[in-house]
Amino acid sequence: MSCAQIPFGKCLCGRTASTGEIYFTDHIDDSHEITYESIIPHGHYCVPIMLGGRILGVLNIYVKEGHRRNQREEEFLSAIGNVLAGIINHKRTEEEMAVLQDQLRQSQKMEAIGQLTGGVAHDFNNLLTVIKGYSQLSLMQLNEGNPLRGKIEEIQKAADRAASLTRQLLAFSRRQVMEMRVLDLNAILGDLDKMLQRIIGEDIELRTVLAEDLGRVRADPGQIEQVIINLAVNAKDAMPNGGKLTIETANVDLDEEYARNHVAVTLGRYVMLAVSDTGVGMVPEIRERIFEPFFTTKEKGMGTGLGLSTVYGIVKQSGGNIWVYSEPGHGTTFKIYLPQVDEPPEEMVEKVMKEELPRGSETILIVEDNEEVRKLAMSVLEKQGYNVLEASNGDDALHLPKERKESVHLILVDVVMPGISGRQLVEQFKEVCRDCKVLYMSGYTENGIVHHGILEKGMNYIQKPFSVDGLARKVREVLDH
Repeated sequence: MSCAQIPFGKCLCGRTASTGEIYFTDHIDDSHEITYESIIPHGHYCVPIMLGGRILGVLNIYVKEGHRRNQREEEFLSAIGNVLAGIINHKRTEEEMAVLQDQLRQSQKMEAIGQLTGGVAHDFNNLLTVIKGYSQLSLMQLNEGNPLRGKIEEIQKAADRAASLTRQLLAFSRRQVMEMRVLDLNAILGDLDKMLQRIIGEDIELRTVLAEDLGRVRADPGQIEQVIINLAVNAKDAMPNGGKLTIETANVDLDEEYARNHVAVTLGRYVMLAVSDTGVGMVPEIRERIFEPFFTTKEKGMGTGLGLSTVYGIVKQSGGNIWVYSEPGHGTTFKIYLPQVDEPPEEMVEKVMKEELPRGSETILIVEDNEEVRKLAMSVLEKQGYNVLEASNGDDALHLPKERKESVHLILVDVVMPGISGRQLVEQFKEVCRDCKVLYMSGYTENGIVHHGILEKGMNYIQKPFSVDGLARKVREVLDH
């Protein structure tokens, strides 16, 4: 055994490390409690290297056999130990600061990319609403055998793929609207078990290690399912020849030391979700970029590069943190920490969709500054029997009921508009029409009806780009509520 590796409590150095006291002996030979090769009889001092009551190491000084213990020597060696403690602490602090600075740079870079992608996704959503809506309306008016039908279906498929990309961009930029529920992650994993088995295939073993007394978290159930599925897909791709996927849950307390070494972490009780694979692992250069949108190591056409960036955005918007640990040839582990809440889980209610689109005869006021989106919404709702009024801004909307002298049953309003916002318009409109129902629509969440992307309780909301049936069903749902 080497003197550099002594168990606590063993030998003089081990006792010094355990007690923080100086130990001295004037004679050590091959009968010593830990055997070393070719030991020469000698004496030695073991001096603690301590800082703030914490042992950092032990200073081992060899002396001649028979050397007498000397107080001045002990004081001198203690002083050396204190100097070494300061040097070690300074070095550790420098290393910790370098790690935190790297984390901060990465966080700021992700924030900047998020601002850009969120803005682009918002603009695209208005365009996609129009493309999706009119293609769906056209299909509803064409017979099965019409030669145009196949072409319009391809347009709709392309629009759906584009809408999926914008949703992922919004998730990464933390502008996705989330409907938060108190959840039991173990229950969600149980519901996903069969789907995960299908995703990873027969060559990969799925192992779950779930804490029995797992705490609750507040998150959007659909988004959390997306996180788990995306991580499972990523793990599958990292194990082309098979392997093991382990999903673990646990209650953890993130303490001051952890927070000191991880930027943006708040102390407290968390639920940890860990997803580990035995795959190829990653070099540091790739590991640093895996959460960036459109970054992928796959061949062209094999992936969008948005899977892990979506995971990152959902976790951050849920008030959590995500860290990745990986080495080439030794697999990868993603650890997600979500804050615990002391509330019982909320029951999940499945909505039953009727085949036929709901109809109505109520009066609906559409307020939307984008003319194409406004005209589309009018076409959809008029087709379903509603009496529809339109306005391109808040000022016009406030005058309409007075001019028309008719009651408005529901106002469908865009949240972000020139002049007064959708929220401000509704507050003023309620003074004229108290019983009017409200349905907000928007392409992203940086607005007045959500806080940090979390939908306020009691708010009715439809996400752009919406479909024809999605709008018809949501309007009827709000009117009937």
